[in-house]
Amino acid sequence: MNKYGYRSLKEHLTQRTGFTLSSAIGAFLYPSVIIACLLVAAAWHDEDIGSAYITLGVLSFAITFPGEASFNEKPRQILQRLLTNWLLFIVLMGALGIASTYIWYFPQNTLITWFVATPVVYALAYAVLRIMLSRALSSPDGQRTAVIAGVNDTGVFLAKQFQNNPYLGTRLLGFFDDHSPANFPREVSAPVIGLLHDLPDYVKQNHIEVIYLALPMAAQPHILDLLDSLKDTTASIYFVPDIFITDIIQGRFGSIGGIPIVAVCETPFTGINGLVKRTSDVALSSIILLLLSPLMLMLSIGVKLSSPGPVIFKQRRYGLDGKEILVYKFRSMTVCDDGEVVKQATKGDVRITRFGAFIRKTSLDELPQFFNVLQGRMSIVGPRPHAVAHNETYRKAIKGYMIRHKVKPGITGWAQVNGYRGETETLDKMEKRIEYDLEYLRNWSLAQDLRIIFKTALVVVKDRNAW
Repeated sequence: MNKYGYRSLKEHLTQRTGFTLSSAIGAFLYPSVIIACLLVAAAWHDEDIGSAYITLGVLSFAITFPGEASFNEKPRQILQRLLTNWLLFIVLMGALGIASTYIWYFPQNTLITWFVATPVVYALAYAVLRIMLSRALSSPDGQRTAVIAGVNDTGVFLAKQFQNNPYLGTRLLGFFDDHSPANFPREVSAPVIGLLHDLPDYVKQNHIEVIYLALPMAAQPHILDLLDSLKDTTASIYFVPDIFITDIIQGRFGSIGGIPIVAVCETPFTGINGLVKRTSDVALSSIILLLLSPLMLMLSIGVKLSSPGPVIFKQRRYGLDGKEILVYKFRSMTVCDDGEVVKQATKGDVRITRFGAFIRKTSLDELPQFFNVLQGRMSIVGPRPHAVAHNETYRKAIKGYMIRHKVKPGITGWAQVNGYRGETETLDKMEKRIEYDLEYLRNWSLAQDLRIIFKTALVVVKDRNAW
């Protein structure tokens, strides 16, 4: 299995194990708490719950459903996402309310109570439900019985998800496979019950509820025979194709003319997601450039006085779909390298001016890239663009390197706020940066973009990796 395969497998297989009790509660918890807190806040302030509150409640439910509560995540991750999503919700609802003048239908103290109480109530409700679900799903009566056909990397990793995640509500009894145990992966965490032809009788005799077919696609004739023999059972059957051991980016199912297809590598910014991403980029960039225009003027003067040369340094970099773009920066060096060989800046680099060292350390040299965002060449958040010469080197050395170009490059990114900002003097550091970039592509959301922007401000203050 490739180095990124385990992450992809976990994200894409465990989401296809059926509509469980925990997933249903997770979908309804957040919107339900929002509406409940709204109604309680109104009653607390002696407000009549009329059409205005009903309309606000329905609109809130439509915006927030389904919720994202995952009971297998760490509480810290849940709390961070809760606060970010709730802040985003307040900003969105506030903007809609002001634009439509609908906000003046509600007393200010009621809205403040609602805004403050909702995250507190949600956190408490989540903690209580997490404990209750864990207890309910730990009993045999609260779990579905399941078996896996196929003792391979895919099947073994799927088995670990069931065993490590009690909120999936599945009790795995074992595997079925025709191969010799010598060919099995090392860590088989459940018993191998029998051969594939033993599976139908076992399912009927033991009232198995779910069967997962983790057989390789090359075994199609065996899969068809097995499916035919399982028609005499009532078990639900899921096919887990072995394409998920590869580096899935925004994988999803679809169809063309009725023919089912699986997206293996696709940009997350299609359809409405693309509109949301572009709208947020333009709005935030316009505001930032307007507010920081006096600072940028002073920085321009500082660059001009620091050494001979242009104020703005333009460098060729790869953009969306690997097409070359020109990226702007305040010049921080005495040279403007953009040839076939580009030497990466290092600590104590003699090419960096004293003023250049300051603006690089504080990331102020990146401010002109907000113009790149307005031009549509870049996004505020995304994989950081590298010089073309660096791309040509790393694409040959790092598997999956060019996948990061499925989206526009960003001024900041997920890798940068996780410690991979600045110089990457070794290949393993660049590999970790790429791993974070691909994780961003798999898990993008507007809330995540906002978290990265907030974290970037903190990283810039204390990070020592930028020269």
